[in-house]
Amino acid sequence: MAVRRVVPNFRTQAPPENREFYGLLGFDQVMDLGWISTVASPAEPAAQVSFITEDATAPVHADLSVEVDDVDAVYAAVRDSGAEIVHSLRDEEWGVRRFFVRDPEGRVVNVLTHVTH
Repeated sequence: MAVRRVVPNFRTQAPPENREFYGLLGFDQVMDLGWISTVASPAEPAAQVSFITEDATAPVHADLSVEVDDVDAVYAAVRDSGAEIVHSLRDEEWGVRRFFVRDPEGRVVNVLTHVTH
């Protein structure tokens, strides 16, 4: 299993203002689903920050997203460890397969992989 990127998910009620501010720091918008948007460094595309108003399909807001190369294997390892699964493994309509797990400090981690069809 390999980690591809790690993205903090900042809760916000002002996505446009955050995109503008982080644009001043050199980030470009790379995704906008309305309820979540992401900015990335043009020079280092894996350097990203997301702004979320709510999650469209999950019961809670994830504090952090971790993209992995094999989400099914990570899900099995996490489940077998006894960690609290907050949102079960599922395919989302925007092209990711993901689940949420709570870390030992109570933070919610969105573990995902991009699905290619």
